[in-house]
This record gives sequence, structure tokens and C-alpha cells, in this order.
Amino acid sequence: MKVCCFFSGLGYTCAELTDNGVLTDMWWKILLLLAMSAMIIASFLTNAPQEQIGETSRIFYYHIPQAWICVLAFAMSMIYSILYLRRHDFKYDDRAADAARLGLIFCILATVTGAVFAKVTWGAFWNWDPRQTSVFILLLIYGAYFALRGAVQDPRRRAALSAVYAIFAFVTVPFLVFVIPRIVPSLHPSDSVVDSNMKFTMGPIVRVIFFSSLALFTVLYFWMLNLSNRVSDMVRDREDMEF
Repeated sequence: MKVCCFFSGLGYTCAELTDNGVLTDMWWKILLLLAMSAMIIASFLTNAPQEQIGETSRIFYYHIPQAWICVLAFAMSMIYSILYLRRHDFKYDDRAADAARLGLIFCILATVTGAVFAKVTWGAFWNWDPRQTSVFILLLIYGAYFALRGAVQDPRRRAALSAVYAIFAFVTVPFLVFVIPRIVPSLHPSDSVVDSNMKFTMGPIVRVIFFSSLALFTVLYFWMLNLSNRVSDMVRDREDMEF
């Protein structure tokens, strides 16, 4: 009722809001906001995840989910690129670009949170640690993806070249994120989630907060991707109308 009263002040009735799906779609967004707020509060009010590192280890509640979203987004960009090459529908080119854009944003966020962790634990924001170096290379790879898109004017040629590039670019992701940092000596903690025996190193409370953060960041990503897709569709429709 309070939500209806708020929108009534903007000139909308409850019936119009229900017919348009505004109230129907709003409940899960409010739930996401409340859940994310609860997770953030819990991440600071409970004990630090790792006693040896101390308070700085709280950043892993955000750093690891951001890195996970980065990989997920780049994987989806590859999938949409394959779909474009198979169906030659610009919709999939737009989807691939949107996913890669969000992946790059979350990759930057993971780099920033990792740099903050490095400053506190290692004494410098950047140490050219294998994991930092691999993420830096990943940023360059996907930065070049958008440079390619901006350099090619013909829409079909841009979409085709970008699709091929995105597919080959993702081939490097597993090696840069999972393989190289584990085969090269690194200062980066390798047992934050599981140890060498693939057993959880986190306590029950830490585990709940961590996996809640992982799930909430994933939902947030898909919401952002949906919004980005809708904007891309509107831009594409407008361009089609102009031509």
C-alpha cells in the first residue's frame, strides 16, 4: 500500500502499476537489497574470516565474488558470440558486448579490491604477483575487445570480428585465472576457500556469509545484464527505425 501511495503521487494508480508489472517485478529487487544489506552488515560484525591476516581478510567476501562474476560474464560473452556466428542476429552481438562490458567492470573491481588487500598485507598496491599480472593481462585482452569494436565501422564486420575475438579471448580466461596463478609461486592466498585436499577452510558462519555474497553478486550481475540488454535493444530498435 505504501508503494502504491508513493507512485500515486507520481500520477500512477495501483491498477496501472500492476498491469505494467512494476509491483510484480519489484518484490525480488527489494529482497535483493535487503539480503545484500544483511550480508554486508554480517561481513563486518562477525569475526574476521582468517585470524592470521586479520581484519583485511573481510575483503574476500567481495573480492572472490567479483572475480567469479568476471569469469561468468566473459563466459556468457563467448556463448553469445558463438550464437551470433551461428544465427547472424545482431541481438546476440549486443548481448555479447553487454556481458563483456560487465565482465570488464567486475574485473576492475576485483583488481581494485585485490590491490587494497595487497597494500595491507604485502606493503604495496601492486607487486606484479602472478595473480595480479594475470588479471592485468585479462584487462588488456578485454580492453582490446572494445577497442576492436570501436575501430570497425561496418556493423556486420564488427560483429563477426568481435565474436571471433571474444571466443579466443575466453580461451585465455581459465589459464589466467585458475591455472597460471597455481603453478607459479605466488604471495596470493590459495586456501581461502578450500585447501589442497579440496576441503572447506571456512567456519560455518564464514561459509554462510561467503556463499550468500556469491549468490547475491550473481543475482545482481544478471539484473545488471538484463538492464543493459534492454538498453541495447532500445538503441538497436532506434537505429533500425532511422534506417
